[in-house]
Amino acid sequence: MDSDTKKFLSSILKELSKIDYVKPEDIPNIDLYMDQITTFMDAQLEASKRHADDKILTKTMINNYTKNNLLPPPEKKKYNKEHVLTLIFIYYFKNILSISDIQHVLNPITDQYFDADGAYNLEAIYKEVFSLEYSETKHIMHDLSKKFQTAMNTFADAGEAEADLLRTFSFICMLSYDVFVKKTIIEKLIDHTAMRAAEKNEKEKKEKDKKQ
Repeated sequence: MDSDTKKFLSSILKELSKIDYVKPEDIPNIDLYMDQITTFMDAQLEASKRHADDKILTKTMINNYTKNNLLPPPEKKKYNKEHVLTLIFIYYFKNILSISDIQHVLNPITDQYFDADGAYNLEAIYKEVFSLEYSETKHIMHDLSKKFQTAMNTFADAGEAEADLLRTFSFICMLSYDVFVKKTIIEKLIDHTAMRAAEKNEKEKKEKDKKQ
């Protein structure tokens, strides 16, 4: 691997290492207005922007999430801490899932745990899930290095300029296939969960009809 290739790989890994999640303790414990929400999210998730002028969330997005029953409605135009946590989940899901799929994933969680008083609430779930992210990022960085090195070894007989184009294409294809496989698995999990929920509802309906 030549020095330019090593520098490129190093820059990719450095960018990946900057990606972090919003810590629950960083979220204000006071209710926020819409403008405060968008400003907060933009600042906290700035490292995940592709371009400097990209917006993490807009007012239109948040209103659409509420209209589509992804986000519980605010109280007197104010959003609490659990609204923010829900928006963070939506932000990560929306890059790979449709609105319908996000509903299937997120609605059972918000229906049961939003503003819950039991052992589990949305904040506890958020902490548990995202506590895994640090170790997972290290695994991803290691896998990324392996894929990059594999791609750099392709098209060994090509000329220097041609090889650079083809190897970059190889790397993109490997990463795209990885995303495709994982997205397919997620969709199958969603479909399976939705089917089980429908079967449960049908069973409960039949039992209720018998009693009547």
